[in-house]
Amino acid sequence: MLIIAVPKETTPGERRVALAPDGVRALVARGAEVLIERDAGHGASIANAAYETAGARVSDGEVLSKADMVLQVSGPTDGYSGTIQGMSEGSALVAFMFPQSNLETVLELKEKRITCFAMDLMPRISRAQAMDALSSMSTIAGYKSVLLAAAELPKFFPMLMTAAGSIAPARVLVIGAGVAGLQAIATARRLGAIVEAFDVRPAVKEQVESLGAKYVDLGLSSEEAEDAGGYAKEVSSDTHVHELKVIAQQLPKSDVVITTALIPGRPAPKLITEEMVRTMARGSVIVDLAAANGGNCELSVPGQTVQRFGVSIIGLFDMPSSMAVHASQMYSKNITAFVSHVINDGELDVDLEDAVTRGALLTHDGKIMHEPTRLLIEKGIS
Repeated sequence: MLIIAVPKETTPGERRVALAPDGVRALVARGAEVLIERDAGHGASIANAAYETAGARVSDGEVLSKADMVLQVSGPTDGYSGTIQGMSEGSALVAFMFPQSNLETVLELKEKRITCFAMDLMPRISRAQAMDALSSMSTIAGYKSVLLAAAELPKFFPMLMTAAGSIAPARVLVIGAGVAGLQAIATARRLGAIVEAFDVRPAVKEQVESLGAKYVDLGLSSEEAEDAGGYAKEVSSDTHVHELKVIAQQLPKSDVVITTALIPGRPAPKLITEEMVRTMARGSVIVDLAAANGGNCELSVPGQTVQRFGVSIIGLFDMPSSMAVHASQMYSKNITAFVSHVINDGELDVDLEDAVTRGALLTHDGKIMHEPTRLLIEKGIS
């Protein structure tokens, strides 16, 4: 019988947990035994008794070495690889890994022959939609970013008719109309703001407008702006210059700017320069959801809120953790769907011919299976 362990998260400030009681029930029904480290769910308001009722065994001691498979939200990273050291050789790990930023960790996984599935590598295909944890967490980040902006902005978001006269609604610019951006648009509209959205991909225009926002068009073709998976790709230098000009024109009239632009496997593109921030009105707010990847704004400080030229720049990146109850519920559904996919008759079944399994596979049998990460490591070694 496959023993699946859920340890306490070790990343500072992380309140989420990898598995909720509903996930426990589903995996037990698949023939697995689920072992929960005591108090692992406390940050997400899940009591130990709830896990026991669902069929898990709650352990007072260390659970990693007892497991055939370990489930985490935030996996080990370079310099913080205690999870790997505690795991048994040849066991499996499922977590957010971001391997191209944690090459030393990937090598440790390889050396210990750990089969690692990265939830952030989940292929963008219809069969994997229920396993798309990145979209789940982006939904939360997009929603929370607007609440943070509204709390920081010294203005109302909606238009108000008061005894003191009419108050104009806030104007919000959302840069990047992926999952986080679309949720930010929807939330800002619900709060009554006038919203504009910018994205290099013309295919998102209809989605932006369906949420009641105005699409700021750069005039690119789909082939220039997005890859085969539908993600934004790095544009040419000339297009980037044009992109910056378009954004610069929008900033002076925006009360709030929310940036979400990311390129898979690359640092976040710089879309707001220091000079652009200088043109914004005092009291304006920038929420940089790409801060953890270097930031879309030159002045963002990862993990902090800073003031520059009278503008508040929010670079916090623990937004899903700040909504740990629903974030854990959503992540649990994603990881449960994936783990159910890769276990058969209570045992791990690594089918390299399956697109979902192969797409999420980072390391297996002492090999690095994710080609872009393997090439990066080989380049570094050579």
